[in-house]
Amino acid sequence: MSIPSTVREDPGPPMPDDEGFLPADAPPAWGTESREERILRLLRKSRELPARPGVYLMKDHAGVVLYVGKAQNLPDRVSSYFVPSADLGPAKQPMLEAVHDFDTLVCDSPWEALLAENRLIKDIAPKYNQRMTDGKSFPYLVVTQREDFPRVIVTREPMSEEYRGARVFGPFTAPAALHIAVDVLQRVFKYRTCALDIIEGEEKNRRFRPCLLHAIGRCSAPCADRIGKEAYRRDVDRFMRVLNVRRSEVLREMRADMQAASEAREYERAAALRDQARALERLHERATTGDGWQPEQEISYIDPGKGLKALQRMLGTESPIRCIEGIDIAHLQGGETVGSKVSFIDGRPFKDEYRRFRIRSVRNDDYMAIREVVSRRYREAGAGAELYPDVILIDGGLGQLHAALEAFDTLGVKPPMVIALAKKEELVFVQRRSEPVRVGRENPGLRLLQQVRDEAHRFAQHYHGVLRRKRTLEE
Repeated sequence: MSIPSTVREDPGPPMPDDEGFLPADAPPAWGTESREERILRLLRKSRELPARPGVYLMKDHAGVVLYVGKAQNLPDRVSSYFVPSADLGPAKQPMLEAVHDFDTLVCDSPWEALLAENRLIKDIAPKYNQRMTDGKSFPYLVVTQREDFPRVIVTREPMSEEYRGARVFGPFTAPAALHIAVDVLQRVFKYRTCALDIIEGEEKNRRFRPCLLHAIGRCSAPCADRIGKEAYRRDVDRFMRVLNVRRSEVLREMRADMQAASEAREYERAAALRDQARALERLHERATTGDGWQPEQEISYIDPGKGLKALQRMLGTESPIRCIEGIDIAHLQGGETVGSKVSFIDGRPFKDEYRRFRIRSVRNDDYMAIREVVSRRYREAGAGAELYPDVILIDGGLGQLHAALEAFDTLGVKPPMVIALAKKEELVFVQRRSEPVRVGRENPGLRLLQQVRDEAHRFAQHYHGVLRRKRTLEE
């Protein structure tokens, strides 16, 4: 996504463009107005926003995004920052001294605004956002398809090889409601949620003792041969139709039971049914995997061999690519800066060679942190004491690539191939090339690089979280 910078000449309310963005007014130069004049200008601008759900981006005088937030009603939420009585709390109050302008993104619904906020915070990592910067994503609902008896699973990694060929629903913006709804629907359709490998017709199934879910009427127990393959699949198909279409029939039954329980003065049961119905209604608060809100989770499984061959063609290397290493940096406003190095052999993660680095030379400088990680990781290879990987991937753009190459210039032996993968546009920057490599998003080589990049990001964020929790406990 890119934020437009066109100046609106029409003094009327701004209108969103085809992508949902509102054009930004050109603010006065920084320093030419008093604080009171600046806050009053922003208040007036915010009250002209359309009364729609959306996302707002607070920016400083240099155009740097300071904060990303969501709103059910844009003028009400954004204007609340600039009224005289505004109290943003100790963490965000200093932001008012730096906000010079803001941009907005109009959304169709509040849950879409939540997804957009989550995506933008992860991409931009604004200074004043403290939530949603941990690399976590919204959950998905996966129904496996390659098994005799499909499983229903809630996961944050729907595109792993384990779920290849599965039906994927989501992401869902209300994780708690999703778990409640899955629990409710399991009582109706009795699907399994276990990880057992069940094959129809196996003799051991007849002697298998089913788990407690069968005893309480929430699973039809295909593990114990209590239901046939075709009958079980019909139940799962009905469950997926409930996810795809209106859930009015199931909701009517639940509301009738709730009314009956209330009339019978079974108030606890009525309250439970009420909560279950609300959770089921909230299942519509989701996007689809094609909307791109969580692209790091939506990269489908690819054949490692095809990915490596496509990557070799993309980079123009003569020798086959077997070993790829990915490097990423993680920190929160310079605190607990860490680096990660992951290794992929023949297109698959090789976790024995994962490494993590605690950065001590700098605090809030990604470029210097990359230099430190590269120097510490590859000094033995630079001295000729070990082999370089075939490809070294840096998470970032041209600046991150140059930082890594500056570190390699200090080593005696140079690496064969160093590249960087920029987020959002997914451009591949290659050493000694003036222009980035542009390929289609379905290119197997690009998708392999995305898997390496995202794994390095996950590993770095995990270590960063460990250090932050440790520091908090010590304090």
